[in-house]
Amino acid sequence: MSNRSQDILNQPYVIEYYYKAKWGYAEEFSELFKKNHLPVLLKQVESGRFLSVTCTRPRYHTTEDGRWDYRVTIVFKNVLAAHEPPDGEAAIKRALYPDQETFQREERRRFEILLAHWDLPVVDDPIAG
Repeated sequence: MSNRSQDILNQPYVIEYYYKAKWGYAEEFSELFKKNHLPVLLKQVESGRFLSVTCTRPRYHTTEDGRWDYRVTIVFKNVLAAHEPPDGEAAIKRALYPDQETFQREERRRFEILLAHWDLPVVDDPIAG
């Protein structure tokens, strides 16, 4: 493997995950996400698969066709970590949420109020240099 290929494999890899909820349900989506999914993601930061997880919301409204309500940015340790199966995720969910019936019901609700979801890998594009 070339040095360039090795360098690429060792660089952090960033994906932004966008969520668009039914109109008027963005806050409920956010609450369910923070309660049931964010802790799972943070456990993957602890494991080293992710370097960081950040969540943002738009300050103002946009047009309906460009609207999104919640963005989660995950910095993976490298491109391989981003594309490997999330080993242990089911075990993390069982450990964090012993009441699996409630957890599953709330996760179904989170997806019921979701209109759209898309994943966008991003790269740095330095303007100088």
